[in-house]
Amino acid sequence: MERSEIHEGMRELLAIRVACQEPCSVQGQRYRIAMIPFTGEAYGDYFRGQIIGTGTDTQKFQEGQPDRLSARYMLEGKDYTGADCRIFIENSLYDEEGWHPMIVTDSKALADWEEKDLIATVDGIEGGVMVRIFERQ
Repeated sequence: MERSEIHEGMRELLAIRVACQEPCSVQGQRYRIAMIPFTGEAYGDYFRGQIIGTGTDTQKFQEGQPDRLSARYMLEGKDYTGADCRIFIENSLYDEEGWHPMIVTDSKALADWEEKDLIATVDGIEGGVMVRIFERQ
């Protein structure tokens, strides 16, 4: 099945192949916190690059409360015009439609990504996850 069939009405902006590293955690009196560092590479028609250093997926668990997850990372690479740029992504807002990433970039060509209505999917793959970011058409 084509991705366009799976995500009808959406245009894929970016795919990030994430490689997870060894997690660390702490069990407190009220919360359990897990942090999963990760690296990875991004690709698509508009940007190609890699995660700078490591990103972190922070997971906060409290009995009787919804789990709280937040992934933050920065990409460095080239936009579709060939210009060097960086993209910061925070994926922490989740609802019945899915993840709603927030993007900040210094790319003039991709600047409108900061204002777009974005949806992200996160699918498990060997050794990590595949994050795909779409804009609603």
